[in-house]
Order: sequence, then C-alpha cells, then structure tokens
Amino acid sequence: MKWIVGLGNPGSNYEKTRHNVGFMMLDALAKRHGITFGPSKCKALIGEGFIGMNKVVLIKPMTYMNLSGEAVRAYMDYYKVKLEDMIVVYDDLDTEIGKIRLRYQGSAGGHNGIKSIIQHTGTQVFDRIRMGISRPEPGFAVVDYVLSAFPKKEKEPLESMIEHACDAAEFSLEHTYEQTMAKFNG
Repeated sequence: MKWIVGLGNPGSNYEKTRHNVGFMMLDALAKRHGITFGPSKCKALIGEGFIGMNKVVLIKPMTYMNLSGEAVRAYMDYYKVKLEDMIVVYDDLDTEIGKIRLRYQGSAGGHNGIKSIIQHTGTQVFDRIRMGISRPEPGFAVVDYVLSAFPKKEKEPLESMIEHACDAAEFSLEHTYEQTMAKFNG
C-alpha cells in the first residue's frame, strides 16, 4: 500500500495559495479515482481507495505546514506503515511554475514542511514530488509569496502541473521510483 502525503495549510483562507499545491494535487488525484476524504485521524484528513489494483491512502496534514511531520509520524505509528511506501507532494520555490521534480532523498531546502517530516522520521530518504511555484520577484518576502494565491496568468501551467504530478504518482504505483523519476524529470 502506498500513502501519499500532500502538504498544505488547513482552512479556506489558504486553499488557493502557492503553499497548498500539495493539497490541490491530492484533491485532483482523489477526484480522478473517486476517493473521498473522511474525518480527521492522526492529525490529518485521510482518503482511502484504489488506483487501479493498488490500495492508496491520501493524507492532508491538518497541523499547518511547519508541523507536517507530526501528522506523518502519527500515521506511521498508528498504522505501522513503512516510510519507503510514502510519497510527499509539496511546493518548491526552486522549480519553475508548471514543472515538477521528483527526488527520493535530500535536505529540506528551506521548506518547513519537509524539515518537520525529516525531524519526525529521522531521515531525509523518502520519495517526493516537488511542484514548481517559482521564486518571487526581488523585494517580495518569501513568506508572503507562498501564502499568496496564483495569479490568473498561472492558471494553465498550474492545472497542467497538477495533472502531471497526478500522472507521476499513478505511474509510481506500478514502477520503481527510479523509473518514475526517469520518466517525469525529463
């Protein structure tokens, strides 16, 4: 069973912000496969279902971004799942809007959600789908930028990127992560 963690912040005021592309991707994946998110468990909203023949669990931490690792740890401890079956989906300032980058290890790169997951799991080795949000213009504070909504001109690349991230997650269910990276990082 794979479990896919999309990072974001709970609440309608964060819904359409750059920091919530992880939630947006999970919503799109859930819609594709008729998966609904149930009540909060393990500090997260959880949706269980099948993608093809593969059982998947979609997880949206409700802890706010900088405490995402608490929900990941709570889920791991309660359900006794393996870290190697997890994929984390999140926003990335160093990737251009509309593009995704897949990795299976690395530092947090300044991302507080990833920093929290590394802190709570004790490792930097886990599969990731980084969704590009580009860097802000000079003089625009990063914290304000990531909590701002996508402008209309980025609607198309955003939707395309979400679809591409869903395709990558689906592909990874039937292939190794190395094969998935080779296909989707090109």
